[in-house]
Amino acid sequence: MKKTENQHFALPSEQKFFVVGLNYVKADAETRGHFSLSGAMQEQLLNDAKQQGFYALSVISTCNRTELYGFASSPNEIINLLCKHTLGTAEEFSKAGYQYESREAVHHLFRVATGLDSQILGDFEIISQLRTSFRLSKSLGLLDAFMERLANAVIQASKRIKNETDISSGATSVSFAAVQYIMARVPYVSEKNILLFGLGKIGRNTCENLIKHTQNEHITLINRTKIKAEEVAGKFNLLVKDYANIQSEIAQTDVLIVATGAQQPTINKQLLFLKRPLLILDLSIPKNVDQNVTENPLVTLVHLDELSQMTDRTLHKRREQLPAAEAIIEEVESEFHTWASHRHFAPTLKALKQKLHLFKVGEIDNQKRKLNDFNEEQAEILANRLIQKITTQVANHLKNSNGSAQQSLEIINQVFQLENEKLK
Repeated sequence: MKKTENQHFALPSEQKFFVVGLNYVKADAETRGHFSLSGAMQEQLLNDAKQQGFYALSVISTCNRTELYGFASSPNEIINLLCKHTLGTAEEFSKAGYQYESREAVHHLFRVATGLDSQILGDFEIISQLRTSFRLSKSLGLLDAFMERLANAVIQASKRIKNETDISSGATSVSFAAVQYIMARVPYVSEKNILLFGLGKIGRNTCENLIKHTQNEHITLINRTKIKAEEVAGKFNLLVKDYANIQSEIAQTDVLIVATGAQQPTINKQLLFLKRPLLILDLSIPKNVDQNVTENPLVTLVHLDELSQMTDRTLHKRREQLPAAEAIIEEVESEFHTWASHRHFAPTLKALKQKLHLFKVGEIDNQKRKLNDFNEEQAEILANRLIQKITTQVANHLKNSNGSAQQSLEIINQVFQLENEKLK
């Protein structure tokens, strides 16, 4: 994104807008698991933030990233909040995490929302998770006008990129990568027994991709909540087994896909009584398959980090769409910054208008005492038009100041001795 040197970034308060988080680039699955936040944990974090005095904050936690977006005096305030509500430590975060502020923070959020920062380029599943995050923050009173406008802007950019480019063409996601992996490494996959454990969003997507691409009729579903498994199975005529039978089902399967959302491993070596090779794919963050399963010589364990590294012609085609996607981001992001900068001028313009109004009232009152035939109505109309022209002229100057807006604001404040004006 092109930036004007020394361009002022408008903020709705004296605090700065930060993005604090960690993702698949520097944080391995174990570290990401330490900072993982379930839905209930996210709500607890936000409620705590509100009690601490945060006025705008959102949080997202997926298999590939945990990020917080909001206002603070320093990023450490947000980092400490994250560590307080997870198993992660400040030391871990300093090694694997990142922080952005002001314009860089806004730009990062645009890239995340549009799938350009995803582990698999063009993966748009993230936008629905961001929507949920913003919705939760708003319900808790933690989404101010700045962040609400920003949320709408990134959603708009995501929609445009999805509709106007082919960056999301082809079925490439973590769930599809898992199916690709199975098809590439399991001979006669349509004849193998496949057990899918866990039917959250990734689990359901994986199930659909399995049916679509493997033509396998030996897929069994297990979920802790059996009714959810039965709902999915009903769509595709699949077999459902009770969670209590998972040990015996694993013994009969060739491929086990784990997509549960537990905070601790749900599969370990104690569950494995194998007489044939077993491929286990763990699509969960935190990891839901204990590493000790590899002590069994019949087990091959693959985690989603390995799956997400898969590149193919689809991803190559997606990369060709990057310039078009980035152009859309630059356009929408620029519109947002224009709005933000104009919003920043509003207190000054309002104070100026009030000051000019006082001048008007005083001068009209003075002329009324001096002139017997003074036309107050006409004077009022003329003065109001002059005030409007002056404030419009000042507003246009500030909008086109090309980086010197802050200096102009300070001069206007000094010249007119404006009060209650918040300069940032």
